[in-house]
Amino acid sequence: MIADIVINLLEVLIGFAAGIAVGGGFVAFLTLLGVIPRLIQLSKTAELIPAYIASIILGSLLGTYFSFAEVSFNQPIILLVLWGVFHGIFNGMLAAALTEVLNVFPIMSKRIRLEEKLLWLLMAIVFGKIAGSLFQWTIFVK
Repeated sequence: MIADIVINLLEVLIGFAAGIAVGGGFVAFLTLLGVIPRLIQLSKTAELIPAYIASIILGSLLGTYFSFAEVSFNQPIILLVLWGVFHGIFNGMLAAALTEVLNVFPIMSKRIRLEEKLLWLLMAIVFGKIAGSLFQWTIFVK
């Protein structure tokens, strides 16, 4: 009886510590790399900063809830397609902002000596990402 309580408390403590570590990493990712400010700068929407803040907080809370809850949405296919498009836009903008902040493509194109073929390199990455996503959704997600 007492041992079960101690084990449960220890599990809660470890889970809380792991959550703090992951949350700290997420905040460091957003703040130290400057991804969100760069997204705001690129989209020229500085007047919407309160909406960005609310979206980040709400998205984090809902994402955490949906990760642990068994929730399913039975929605029409058009709504699911729209939802997927918004997810794709967000992930694409986030990846673009991250690569721009880190200057990945100019450094990579110089290292592999493809400065004059940078557009082809970007198109190969884009089409590879599209093909990989389609493959995953058509083969693995049923």
